[in-house]
Amino acid sequence: MGAQWKVKHKEAAANARGKIFGKLVKEITIAARNGADTATNAHLRLVVEQAKKASMPKETLDRAIKKGAGLLGEAVQYHRVTYEGFAPHQVPLIVECVTDNVNRTVAEIRVAFRKGQLGASGSVAWDFNHVGMIEASPDTPDADPEMAAIEAGAQDFEAGEDGATLFLTDPTDLDAVQKSLPEQGFTVLSAKLGYQPKNPVSGLSDEQMAEVEAFLEGLDNHDDVQDMFVGLAG
Repeated sequence: MGAQWKVKHKEAAANARGKIFGKLVKEITIAARNGADTATNAHLRLVVEQAKKASMPKETLDRAIKKGAGLLGEAVQYHRVTYEGFAPHQVPLIVECVTDNVNRTVAEIRVAFRKGQLGASGSVAWDFNHVGMIEASPDTPDADPEMAAIEAGAQDFEAGEDGATLFLTDPTDLDAVQKSLPEQGFTVLSAKLGYQPKNPVSGLSDEQMAEVEAFLEGLDNHDDVQDMFVGLAG
């Protein structure tokens, strides 16, 4: 199964805290639309945990929650928009954005795709499985990801980064599986809906891979891009 593409030197990029915080603030604001109480809002609870791990200042966190919940009297209109197309060498790509100005974002994404090919809705989605993605780390060295996946109701699992495991679920089972994994000895680090490539592209030369990665890094640096799912093997 093709691995989700990760920008090279991602840890170095993570040091740009303003960018990380900006993405998290948008996620928190959207999640808080369904209520400011993390005890009853599972999506908000997870994003808040991610924000704390990223050392987001409490004032920034609290303001984002209140803003999303409408407690500050501000009209927040963030929209999720998804774009499909191809990176160089016909590598399929789905890009998820969160924006307060859809017209601006689509114009800028078109420019960012100038060395690739921006497609219509559905042009590459057929080549991906829409799945729940839960990244979790084992609480003990002997925690068994296969048994945890079976017991929690995940469809599949694969090795993640830094010793973590990526559990894959049916989209409708995402919340139930993430709640069950702690009972199986795993701490949930993140949970989201995403796209897993069915036929990831392989066999690119080093030069071709460099072109693809440069294209993807350019997209990843766009402020409105929240996530990317790439049909690239390895």
